[in-house]
Amino acid sequence: MTTLAPAAGAGTAASLAEPPARFGDLIASEWIKTRSLRSTPWVLALITLFVIGSAVVAALADKAAGSRPGAFLPYDAFPSTGYLTLILVATSMGALAVVSEYSSGLIRTTTVAVPARGAVVLAKAVVTAGLWTAAGTVASLGSFLASQAVLSGHGAAVSLNHPDVVRPLVASALLAPVCALTGLGLGVLLRHAAGTMITGVFALLMLPTMFSESSRWSADFRHAMVSAAWTRLVAIWEPDPGSLGYTATVLGSWAVYVLWPLLAVALAVVVVRRRDV
Repeated sequence: MTTLAPAAGAGTAASLAEPPARFGDLIASEWIKTRSLRSTPWVLALITLFVIGSAVVAALADKAAGSRPGAFLPYDAFPSTGYLTLILVATSMGALAVVSEYSSGLIRTTTVAVPARGAVVLAKAVVTAGLWTAAGTVASLGSFLASQAVLSGHGAAVSLNHPDVVRPLVASALLAPVCALTGLGLGVLLRHAAGTMITGVFALLMLPTMFSESSRWSADFRHAMVSAAWTRLVAIWEPDPGSLGYTATVLGSWAVYVLWPLLAVALAVVVVRRRDV
């Protein structure tokens, strides 16, 4: 009889043990964390308004210069001023989604509740991707519509079904989640707010300017950068066959959009499983 007591106790403890968290529960938890931050809605609203406002300013300048009716100029609808700023903000906010937990110590509570650290990172990535895809879509669509409203005054506006609109519109909408996920991966790797932001800004904004398209190796390195890929995807004209420079391909630029966030998140998942919090 004495040998049955421990087995009964073990069975009771096992029956009282909580089931492991499902991935949907992790996503819901990360969404609550993101939504509870007061800065999140303000940052999203301000960067969206800034992007749309920069499109209005660019369209007004083009209107004053006398744009050609029926021609779609992508840098009126998607000006570099607004979207380079979007890269900065999205990268920083993606990093803060994880760095803030390390700085506050909340990450220890999270890993005690959910030992599967890789799943936690993936849940953060899903929430970050969804949030910034929505924000990027609103900013991209809003900047296009606002710019065309300005240009419609003298017949230079185009509609959404214009053949040259779709690719710049989609590329500009996806720029935000690409940068936010890259920032998230960097945040897991570095775990330091200032260091992560400086690294993100250097890699996504400053580093591409150090390389030109005049030589093959330099052009290849530049074309592997996110900001250069966005520039190529927004441009609707084909490269000049007689040009001495090396121009990025559209397919290669889409590949850059896929590889940067994928590699950043994958590396973050591997690293977080192998080191202590």
